[in-house]
Amino acid sequence: MLSISDIKTGKTIVLDGNPFVVIRDEHSKTGRAGAVLRTKLKNLATGAVLEKTFQGADKVEEADIFKSKAQYLYREGDDFVFMDMGNYDQFNLSNAVLDGADKYLLEGTEVSILNFNGNPINLELPIKMQFRVVEAPPGLKGDTASGGDKVVTLETGLKITTPLFVKEGDIVIVNTEKGEYVSRA
Repeated sequence: MLSISDIKTGKTIVLDGNPFVVIRDEHSKTGRAGAVLRTKLKNLATGAVLEKTFQGADKVEEADIFKSKAQYLYREGDDFVFMDMGNYDQFNLSNAVLDGADKYLLEGTEVSILNFNGNPINLELPIKMQFRVVEAPPGLKGDTASGGDKVVTLETGLKITTPLFVKEGDIVIVNTEKGEYVSRA
C-alpha cells in the first residue's frame, strides 16, 4: 500500500479496481487540516482523465503493471490486432484506449504492451519512430518568411510540420510523444 507521500508523477495505482497512472501531483499542508494531495490521473484501460484529492491518512494500492513486447498486425473496425512476441497469442486494443497512438502504427511495428492482472490494457510506443513521407508540397526557394516549414503527410496519414528540404519519399524520424519532426533518417 502507498501512502500519499509515495504517490508521485509516473506512479501506477489502483482505484476502484482500475489501473491509473499519476500525470500530476501537488502536495500541500494546511495547518490543522493536515496533508492533502491533489492529483490528475489517467485510466490506463480507458484513457479517461480525472482529478482526485487524497487526504493525509489515505492509502492506495500500487498497480501491478508489467510490460511485454508485441507486434501490430492489422486494424479490424475500431480495434487494433496485436500479437504477443512471447507466446504468439493475438489480442485486440480499441481505438479509444490507444488515444491517438494509432497514427503511428504500421503493420509489423513492435510496441511495448502494458499488462494489468495478466491482461493487455494499453501500449507504449517507442519515443522515436521512422516513417516515409508520402505527400509533400514543393519547398520554394526563398520561402523562409514563415520560418521555412511545411506540412507533409506520412505513410500512416499523420500530418507533421517539417523543414522545407523534406520531400516525398524521404524517411523522417518523428518524436511520438510530441508528434514532431526530429530529423531525416
